[in-house]
Amino acid sequence: MSLAGKTAVITGSNSGIGLGVAKELARLGADVVLNSFSNSDADHALAAEIAREHGVSARYIQADMSDGDACRGLIEAAGVCDILVNNAGIQHVAPIDEFPVDKWNAIIAINLNSAFHTTAAALPGMRARGWGRVVNIASAHGLTASPYKSAYVAAKHGVVGMTKAVALETAEEPITVNAICPGYVLTPLVEAQIPDTMREYDMDRDTVIREVMLARQPSREFATTAQIGGTVAFLASDAATQITGTTISVDGGWTAM
Repeated sequence: MSLAGKTAVITGSNSGIGLGVAKELARLGADVVLNSFSNSDADHALAAEIAREHGVSARYIQADMSDGDACRGLIEAAGVCDILVNNAGIQHVAPIDEFPVDKWNAIIAINLNSAFHTTAAALPGMRARGWGRVVNIASAHGLTASPYKSAYVAAKHGVVGMTKAVALETAEEPITVNAICPGYVLTPLVEAQIPDTMREYDMDRDTVIREVMLARQPSREFATTAQIGGTVAFLASDAATQITGTTISVDGGWTAM
């Protein structure tokens, strides 16, 4: 499988799932555009490293995904966007009657609104080139719910709904629109939470992962960023030409319960 000649724009991709996706698409020959809200030397060095390792073009473009104009500006700055991966996201946990309004607004803006803006901006170019893939990184929480995550659950359900609607709008075109719904993925952010959770529950690492963090994930194993990247790559392949408007769960059986 080769994605040579295609350009992928991945939001929220200087670490975690987004970076894993970018590396996998670059490995398959796609040029990639990395993105986050920061604009450090390390961000640009990361893109340069991917370019060197895989022999592709890789750029880093700073854009604040909470700002609609910046989201659309990212697509414009990329120049070409054949594969759009909407991955940017944040989280906050609180009961709804205590949920800070600014956190609610930020979660909806970054997790849901950004996907609307980037997709709307990218579709005209995909249509002009006669090919396109939109892959939205939703969540198991786009299909089910947990307490104290009202904003995140609302946003991810919205991403799944938007995925279906846009897929219907593009169904007669060579453009597919799908969502991936990961369960818990071992990212640097999750890794950093493990020591605190060990102390809170007075458990060793393996026990706290299996019995606390992965309590709702029947496999009792984290998904990996490479696995999410591989799923995105499949959706970008010719084998997935007739897959549109659907969700693929990468959650160790979470949503089967």
